[in-house]
Amino acid sequence: MLLKGKVAVITGAGSGIGAATARLFAVERANVVLGDLAESGAALAAELAADGHAAVSQQVDVTNEASVAALMQGAVTQFGRLDILVANAGIPERKSPIHELDLADWRRVIDVDLTGVAICNKFAAGSMLATGGGAIVNMASILAHVGQENSNAYSAAKAAVVNLTRSVALTYARQGIRANCVSPGYVDTPLLSKLPDATRQAMLVRQPIGRLARPEEIAQVVAFLAGDRASIITGACINADGGYTAI
Repeated sequence: MLLKGKVAVITGAGSGIGAATARLFAVERANVVLGDLAESGAALAAELAADGHAAVSQQVDVTNEASVAALMQGAVTQFGRLDILVANAGIPERKSPIHELDLADWRRVIDVDLTGVAICNKFAAGSMLATGGGAIVNMASILAHVGQENSNAYSAAKAAVVNLTRSVALTYARQGIRANCVSPGYVDTPLLSKLPDATRQAMLVRQPIGRLARPEEIAQVVAFLAGDRASIITGACINADGGYTAI
């Protein structure tokens, strides 16, 4: 019950890490608002509500300020305040060498994976200031810290999320708002399950612990940073990568 009574907005909550986080927050008795562009967010919220949890959904486009503002206001309207933001929504890129970069794809990935995080932080911080503080957890990636061939927009966006998080943390450190981020390694999500076996095996070879992470394991790190046990932690980025970046 470490999040009992907290009001949390989770973007990209319909699948993968976002869904695992929403489930864990609900079990920890948080009031959860699941934001997602897909209908899967609504389906999960209905499932959680049927199990007796305080969970609602709202469709959101994180690249649209009005849509994000409505999401945050929806949390306040439904539950009275906003205590936690988990800015998890993100999309992959079409990998290519930089000399073959598709600028439209670059802009699409930057819009969602970086600008979308910034917009969510903007409206969450504004709401939290009105009620005395809160906790922001942004989703980065190991590719914010290490290079990978043919990764352009995604790596750039995730690296920027890390420093954006530091800036937000310093800006609001004396106003009761903490901001941290999590950098997952390879996580066994539905997206990865669609990859060829050879690609998955190549991922496993680079994992010191010998396996992929489970979404539920990343959710535990998010919950820790969002809760009061992490009250002294702000401006940090936790690498939840099975030792990948320690090599």
